[in-house]
Amino acid sequence: MNQPSPSFGRFGTTVSSQQRNKVLRNTYWLLALSMVPTVLGAWIGVATGITASLSGGLGLIVFLAGAFGFLYAINKTKDSAAGVAVLLAFTFFMGLMLSRLLAMVLGMRNGSDLVMTAFGGTAVVFLVMANLSTIIKRDLEGLAKWLFVGALVIMVGAIINVFVGSPIAMAVISVMAIGVFSAFLLVDLKRITDGGETNYITATVALYLSLFNIFQSLLILLGLMSGDQE
Repeated sequence: MNQPSPSFGRFGTTVSSQQRNKVLRNTYWLLALSMVPTVLGAWIGVATGITASLSGGLGLIVFLAGAFGFLYAINKTKDSAAGVAVLLAFTFFMGLMLSRLLAMVLGMRNGSDLVMTAFGGTAVVFLVMANLSTIIKRDLEGLAKWLFVGALVIMVGAIINVFVGSPIAMAVISVMAIGVFSAFLLVDLKRITDGGETNYITATVALYLSLFNIFQSLLILLGLMSGDQE
């Protein structure tokens, strides 16, 4: 009677509570570690201006090629130690890509406050979703399909707006992204706590991408609402 109750992971494999806790613990540790290369990449990008020229179509091509290339490499190496190194390289790349937006926001009079507000807002969303994932009992996998469609709509809209350059459209897309990726965060956390995800590298990638998009979208919204340059 004192044995831990099992749950079922992918492909019907039984996952014990110890295994679930191990995956969750390793995921949180790796997620925290992934923030180090992200911050480093963002700092290098802001300090050197290396991404300043990556605007419009060129920036879009570099970002999509790099992001999907890294995600493919992570998927291929997720069952080996090399997967961690590829993941950390990916988060460094994402930090670099974020640096152009950060530099623009930091160029505002209250830029530092806006960055910290976006960071704090992202942390609050994470804490709320992490708590909800332990409270909600129903299966959320059906919601993931609709969220994927929402993410595709957001991506297509963002690509189009790269060439249109509409601040209103950018604000709408950012609000949608915060909602969709907050829900994605809940679904992914719920999957981990239920034992549906047994690979901590892929679990970390899922959480990282949601947090990255939430932070970026909050930063865009705050920047649009402020709009004051030094």
